[in-house]
Amino acid sequence: MHANVIAMLQERRHELILRTLRTDGPATVTALAESLGVSPATIRRDLVELDEEGLLRRVHGGAVPLEEKDDPFADVAAVRTAEKDAVARRCAELVKDGETVLLDIGTTAHRVSRFLHGRALTVITSNLAVYEELVDDVAIQLILLGGVVRRDYRSLVGFLTEDNLRQMHADRLILGTSGVRATGAVVDTTVIQVPVKRAMIAASDQVILAADAGKFPGSGMARVCDASDLHVVVTNADADPATLDALRTAEVEVITA
Repeated sequence: MHANVIAMLQERRHELILRTLRTDGPATVTALAESLGVSPATIRRDLVELDEEGLLRRVHGGAVPLEEKDDPFADVAAVRTAEKDAVARRCAELVKDGETVLLDIGTTAHRVSRFLHGRALTVITSNLAVYEELVDDVAIQLILLGGVVRRDYRSLVGFLTEDNLRQMHADRLILGTSGVRATGAVVDTTVIQVPVKRAMIAASDQVILAADAGKFPGSGMARVCDASDLHVVVTNADADPATLDALRTAEVEVITA
């Protein structure tokens, strides 16, 4: 079987395993193998990989979902507002008129949308705060992705969101994060958001990470992507110098706002 086909099948299994855990709670290797029609050995390998990525926790005979530990949108929005605004403004300046831009969930992406008013753009998002910000702006073609509503986090998530993104193409993605590790790896506190973020990355020609200095290292254990998946990082001048050096070594353009 071709390597790309194998990788796609594995990715689909991983998605179904995570969905099962989110919906039904803890699951055994035997139950997962039966529901997915693969061997227990295959499921065990999948669980090892997903555990290493911080997307679930392996236990004897199976796996359990991770607890959601991210803070509600309103709480996060009140933190480091000046720093986030500086980053958001600089990100908006990187977007050119006529482009299609994907805006991630989270408060920084919402702040970016405030600087896009009146511009000839197509904006794709699953961020309900972005939708509310831009819905009355006739200059912008606004595409709202489908999905399950997470009210406290002002976002849409789940397999519907991911499926929508597979049909989209964007010139640029403004990606948010809860943390950037010393290697430049991007992490998140909420497992359910990770597949959506990865689908956004896959749909975009350029990935711009918007991360104020407080995100170095920030928080989170679920890996979204590595530094090699990023093209640009926009942050504040006081962000951790060693991490910024690691990003530059990975050939990521670093812009300080």
